[in-house]
Amino acid sequence: MTNKPPQDFKDRIVMVTGAGDGIGRTAAKTLADHGATVILLGRTVSKLESLYDEICQSGAPEPGIVPMDLLTTTEEVINEMAAAIDQQYSRLDGILHNASILGTRIPFASSSLNEWRDVMQVNFIAPVMLTRLLFPLVERSKDASVVFTSSSVGNKPRAYWSAYAVSKYALEGLALLLADELENTSPIRVNIVNPAATRTAMRAAAYPAEDPDTVKTPDELMPLYLYLLGTDHQGEHGELFDPRSWEARDR
Repeated sequence: MTNKPPQDFKDRIVMVTGAGDGIGRTAAKTLADHGATVILLGRTVSKLESLYDEICQSGAPEPGIVPMDLLTTTEEVINEMAAAIDQQYSRLDGILHNASILGTRIPFASSSLNEWRDVMQVNFIAPVMLTRLLFPLVERSKDASVVFTSSSVGNKPRAYWSAYAVSKYALEGLALLLADELENTSPIRVNIVNPAATRTAMRAAAYPAEDPDTVKTPDELMPLYLYLLGTDHQGEHGELFDPRSWEARDR
């Protein structure tokens, strides 16, 4: 995707949510491979432990593990996590918000209110809580980056995508709000990535008839995530990135 040399993430501490699967797992492993100390946040302990072992065996910095179900998490639980991160690492240089759930693709009139609550909780409310309560740790970094993973249906909600589209639309609103507030008051950078069609379990659930070999792998997204979470960011802030347009621009 780019001819630039790989960035060095040595001494950078980055949290990745949804680290057990898909884009989150690939991002966490890639960041570790580039020298970052990665805090792996996810719901399934066995998946986090497997990734932990893989990272350690590669010789990368030892990651941290945070088992957390974003559907049921509370302010108290997140504050306890923040205190533990403070004690062990003292700061965060980056947060990659990647965890999300799809819900059911269905007409609005047929949708379940309980599912709306669940999808909005995981995809929007939990990132609000995490960002707000971890913000003091992010503020201690000299060069911090917060990246929100959105979706094509988040930038422009599409019929039948129900709560998922609205949750991602709200997430983009949160990111743009933060970016505007921090524009002239803080060195913290806030950006949005729309991965577009990517070979993940969520994509397969949304498009069961699609040939997975026709869409890109999570690995193909990593140069963009590394660019935004690293130090070679050229001050990018308050932007929505599509890997295809960024690739063309970056050549």
